[in-house]
Amino acid sequence: MKLELAKRLNGIGEYYFSKKLTEISELNKSGEAVINLGIGSPDLPPHPSVIETLANESAKPNVHAYQSYKGAEVLRNAFADWYKKWYGVELNPATEILPLIGSKEGIMHICMTYLNDGDEVLIPNPGYPTYRSAVQLAGGKCVEYELQEENNWLIDFEELQKKDLSKVKMMWVNYPQMPTGKLPTKQLFENVVAFGIKNNILICHDNPYSFILNDNPISLLSIDGAKDVVIELNSLSKSHNMAGWRVGVLCGGKERVEEVLRFKSNMDSGMFLPAQLAAAKALTLGKDWYEEVNKVYKSRRQKAYELLDLLDCSYSKDQAGMFLWARIPAKYKDAYELCDEILYQSRVFITPGGIFGSAGDKFLRVSLCSPENKFEESIDRINNKKK
Repeated sequence: MKLELAKRLNGIGEYYFSKKLTEISELNKSGEAVINLGIGSPDLPPHPSVIETLANESAKPNVHAYQSYKGAEVLRNAFADWYKKWYGVELNPATEILPLIGSKEGIMHICMTYLNDGDEVLIPNPGYPTYRSAVQLAGGKCVEYELQEENNWLIDFEELQKKDLSKVKMMWVNYPQMPTGKLPTKQLFENVVAFGIKNNILICHDNPYSFILNDNPISLLSIDGAKDVVIELNSLSKSHNMAGWRVGVLCGGKERVEEVLRFKSNMDSGMFLPAQLAAAKALTLGKDWYEEVNKVYKSRRQKAYELLDLLDCSYSKDQAGMFLWARIPAKYKDAYELCDEILYQSRVFITPGGIFGSAGDKFLRVSLCSPENKFEESIDRINNKKK
């Protein structure tokens, strides 16, 4: 049987990491196992109380039915309290918060809710590849705005205003920025909101990294007037080591939440209630939790510095999130060449920056989601090949 694929898949291939992990699996069969320093999947567990809550709630007989499309009230209240405590943002849990089965689905939901064929969307280069694929799957057209090292990876609003913005409906923004690790400033966020208001553009802020190696978490919704033009996505994947649990949230004005829910309610039937209750527990954790998580990442980051120095890469030490972004030596045509060399010669996988856009071609990204001994072993392997 021959079936023609939907046109919406034209130009959209399998996700890079999906393909690369298959290749790594094959390499593992042929010799020394590959050390994976590429994927941003936390290897640390959630807090014991979170796991205990899941176990206890799952054992109850009355928690296994379909759940509310809007999420459990207890989880929405927990997100509201969390936003108030850590970001200083007041949100109405009944109307301005929508729990998600992971924030990645929120990216798709937003694009499907608002985009018609040909609508233009501003996406960062470099930036998370899912922004591009979600826009294209929804029928939209991606318009890149380039982030440059010379501008400290900040948005150049003067250059943006020179573009024809007449067909631009949305803009994806992500600070702390992935993959560059650039932290936001209040001035940057004020400029983002002002740009959205001036140009009648919906600003979609993806904010999963604000608690990792960052002492001052900030939400774009904390800026005056933001609720008029901003939807913010957040997640427990990184901040609470719950990536596989798939718990995220969409926050914004009442009208925006209702609009996205109109699409989302046709796509799923709610999240498992014990997972929601455990997530609510996670959101009550205090400063000690974040400090302990960051203590581990700080130690790993020192090892990652050693690895990058060995590769003759240059980098800023003023980065947030669970990655390090670094410029490759000039002798390589791009980071794919260097990363493949390391993979095939030393069995160490590092992410080439080009997967995040052309502006990342001369950069690579190292994940901090592996224990220190894996960094030490990676350094030894690469050193041995240099001898």
